[in-house]
Amino acid sequence: MDEELRSLTERLRREAGAPAGYDRLVAIEDLDELAEVLTAPGQPLWARELAAFRLGSAGDRRAFESLVLFLNHRDPPRCASAAHALARLGDPRTARAAAALATNEMRVAYALHPVRLLVELRAPEAVPALITTLERRLRPHDPYRRVALACVEGLGTLGDTRARPVLNEALAHPVLAEAAVHALARIPRQRR
Repeated sequence: MDEELRSLTERLRREAGAPAGYDRLVAIEDLDELAEVLTAPGQPLWARELAAFRLGSAGDRRAFESLVLFLNHRDPPRCASAAHALARLGDPRTARAAAALATNEMRVAYALHPVRLLVELRAPEAVPALITTLERRLRPHDPYRRVALACVEGLGTLGDTRARPVLNEALAHPVLAEAAVHALARIPRQRR
């Protein structure tokens, strides 16, 4: 059992109150049976999350929609688990969905995990989405500094020259300046 699954199952065991249904769901090996949990009426949130995580980690694309919903959840541990499973899912829609969530100003409070997922995926959508999200975070008194910092660090990791202008702007923000210096150092200089 990997560390992310162990953490998820411990959290969901506490949330579920450890009913018999929880132990059964943890033990299920049949992916079709897990997929049924995602569509069956009356399933508790913890059961849907566990089924989606296990399906996504197994590369079963039936988990995609549920995992995207969890990626945009108000509860950060749910977002983190969904991002982990989506990164392993291998669905070509994942980067586009993560980019849409990262750049949605109405949901920016929940953009941290979509931003991190984009960096992990290294998809073509990643750099434009991170640039857009960071530009919006550079406004005065923006309360989403963790999202901005994740964008700065992610752009450094991705090392794309298109990020230079926005990272140079980030230098003027004390909370982001040190990370922006490190990120800029990772981006190759353009040849003239």
